[in-house]
Amino acid sequence: MILSITPRTAACAALVGVCLTAQAQPYPVRPIRLLVPLAPGGGNDTTARLIGAKLAESLGQQVVVENRPGGAGVIAGEMVVRAPADGHTLYLASTTFTAAPSLVKKLPFDTLRDFAPVTRLAVVPAALIMHASLPVNSAQALIALAKKNPGQVTFGSAGVGSGSHLSGELFKLLAKVDLLHVPYKGSSRVTTALLSGEVMLAITNPISSLPHVKAGRIKNLGITSLQRWPLFPEYPTLNESGVPGYELLIWNGIVVRAGTPQPIVERLHRELVRAANQQDFVSNLASDGSRPMVMTPEAFGAYIRDEVAKWGRVTKAAGIRAE
Repeated sequence: MILSITPRTAACAALVGVCLTAQAQPYPVRPIRLLVPLAPGGGNDTTARLIGAKLAESLGQQVVVENRPGGAGVIAGEMVVRAPADGHTLYLASTTFTAAPSLVKKLPFDTLRDFAPVTRLAVVPAALIMHASLPVNSAQALIALAKKNPGQVTFGSAGVGSGSHLSGELFKLLAKVDLLHVPYKGSSRVTTALLSGEVMLAITNPISSLPHVKAGRIKNLGITSLQRWPLFPEYPTLNESGVPGYELLIWNGIVVRAGTPQPIVERLHRELVRAANQQDFVSNLASDGSRPMVMTPEAFGAYIRDEVAKWGRVTKAAGIRAE
């Protein structure tokens, strides 16, 4: 019997062959680069090194963490989109990654089109902190004070367009108050200014401010997650304290170049989720107030789109122009 091969049959056979080839593709075949768009030190860099060590164990290849700070993450991001789409170059994305489209006029890539999400990794809320001399003890009282004195209550940030700046602008937008922004060069300088009374408010990591709160030098008025954070449940959220809907999560996660074969993305996702749930990783995150909160690639992609849209609204309302 002679079998006839129709064009449709040939196309299906070719498609099956491509799928089988993709599934059989060995990965990884060489060391993996994990690009961090920040200088060494700090929570994101620590997370990258912890997760890199875990990946090296499970994938059987060295994972090299490369710090490439500068340009609101653009330098590291461009390196990823110029690398082969084969899963050997990873990028540690964070809030800056989703704010960049609103802050950088000519990005050399499209944040939503040129990257493939793998998973979110770690999350920590920020805290609204205030100099102890201000005669208020709640976010609601602060809002009332700010409305009586428009433009006179100051908040410090680590610079124009920084996460601490955008979080303050989000507070202004949702609380409908006029605060005076005072930018500094770096988060440590903000803390110094707040402790000296040079500025009245800041939004920062709750763990870094905790010693000063306990010493009575500053007040913690609320946490920026929607629900109370399990690692410090004693603090109310801004969402429940006069600013409904306020959510600011300091997060990080892994993305790769768009076009990376789906089996490789799925393999990376499985290994990253496994690593993030290991007890030593969880304990290390807890020391910084963070928790592992992983997502499927699809859910992480939706989260990134929502974050890009949110920071677009905030920068527009605040009149922050892309540079």
